[in-house]
Amino acid sequence: MNAEVKEFEDMLTGGHSNSLGRTLEVVDAVLADRSRHRDLYQCYFSEDEVVRLRVSNAMKRVTIEHPDWAMDFMDGLQSDVAAIDQASTQWTLALLFDLTRDLLSDEQKSRAIEIMQRNLANHDDWIVLNNSMKVLAKWSVDQPELGAWLKPHLQRHSHDARKSVSGRAEKLLLELG
Repeated sequence: MNAEVKEFEDMLTGGHSNSLGRTLEVVDAVLADRSRHRDLYQCYFSEDEVVRLRVSNAMKRVTIEHPDWAMDFMDGLQSDVAAIDQASTQWTLALLFDLTRDLLSDEQKSRAIEIMQRNLANHDDWIVLNNSMKVLAKWSVDQPELGAWLKPHLQRHSHDARKSVSGRAEKLLLELG
């Protein structure tokens, strides 16, 4: 691990896992120097799950400002990061895919859909489910086959005991008709 990655990892570690810690400082550093984006991305491979959680938050914030920057890492996001078994990485991927949708190649769009479908079909985290449902429903507007795949999953999730999941599923079912 190089010194720059270690610096970000140190900034992103510690404290309560629900706090941002020094995430906003890292975001500011990346926004000030695009070359630091690679250092941030490398923190996804930290052993510390709090670091990975905060990396996800930072990547989302950077991508909101500069969607094109995420394209430097899209293949890794869709392979290496998608393989990380942590809810925060998975729910952030759905957001990153949506933010970069117009920049994705057809192959990358297909892979993004596969990842979100897998998460919606197999994950149990409420944020992963909500973000995956929301983005898949949005994308299905111009992809009828995706809508056909999505509807039975929305119907299943409309009976989820968690109100945020069931409510989102019901709302999207109504929107999709």
